[in-house]
Amino acid sequence: MRQQAQNGFEIKRGVNVSHWLSQSQARGQARANHIKEQDMIRIRELGFDHIRLPIDEVQFWDEQGNRLDDAWQLLTNALDWAVKHNLRVIVDLHTLRSHSFVLQEGQKNALYEDPAELQKLIDMWTQLSAEIKKYPVSMVAYEFMNEPVADDPEQWNQVVEKVHAALRKLEPDRKLVIGSNRWQSVGTFKDLRIPAGDKNIILSFHYYNPMFVTHYRASWTDVGRYTGTVNYPGQLISQADYEQATPQLQKIIRDNEGLTEWNRERIKNDMADAIKLAQDLGLQLFCGEWGAYQRTPRDLAYAWMTDMISIFNECNIAWTLWCYDADFGFWDQRTQDFKDKGMFDILMK
Repeated sequence: MRQQAQNGFEIKRGVNVSHWLSQSQARGQARANHIKEQDMIRIRELGFDHIRLPIDEVQFWDEQGNRLDDAWQLLTNALDWAVKHNLRVIVDLHTLRSHSFVLQEGQKNALYEDPAELQKLIDMWTQLSAEIKKYPVSMVAYEFMNEPVADDPEQWNQVVEKVHAALRKLEPDRKLVIGSNRWQSVGTFKDLRIPAGDKNIILSFHYYNPMFVTHYRASWTDVGRYTGTVNYPGQLISQADYEQATPQLQKIIRDNEGLTEWNRERIKNDMADAIKLAQDLGLQLFCGEWGAYQRTPRDLAYAWMTDMISIFNECNIAWTLWCYDADFGFWDQRTQDFKDKGMFDILMK
């Protein structure tokens, strides 16, 4: 049964406008030119009803905590354009100096260790709220942190509790997107403590399984080192291909479930706990990131994405594709045309 938004913030299908105010070294005019009002018009006309807009601390505040005004102006522009063209927005604080979802060996996320860093996160959202609260609650929502990676789930629960309480004092009716621990995986919802009695919460997970499909030949992942044949649906990597791999690759294949069967039923079963929790609490469930890397063979990507869209539609899961115009995207900003029309057609089924 479709859950009704408590404040009019209804979403179904969207796209991440990534690598602009987040995960990008571009500054000045190059950054300003990357996303314009025409992009918001296009995204709406293509059939999306919302965007997720990642922003990074390093773009909005310097190391002393002073505001970097250029980025704030771009955020205001984006929100003005989106609201003007009836496109809802989830503002996502994507990476912090005190928290990264991609840790190097031996690194720790200070957010969970140092109370001053948690207070700093609250202070950042206090400033963001002061700027954004003028926009209707029916049009803009907040995701106060992306992909938590806490060793102990209680560490993340404490962050959720304190940031939620601070934001509710400022904006009692704003939709807040709260993700599960360990990269917003579906497997950690059982450990997530959700603020009680608040119907203006959206429960969020990210889904990139199986990684051998979605991150095929992606240089930043272990699974990307495998360049042989991948199958979907079915056993991802055949026994014959596995036996031909090096011992190091064989370990990567085993560790990432490359010898197991993957299909629509398995993916839906993966999501079962999250689906049930959202239904029990009467909250919207939201897949904030999913998608397939541009080097994934298209027949493989399309088969997986078709199953994902089918599950989202069946189970009332709102979603934002990762992403609009970068290496998982369907649009090419240079040519101002589709770079993957086949992917887009699947999204709109």
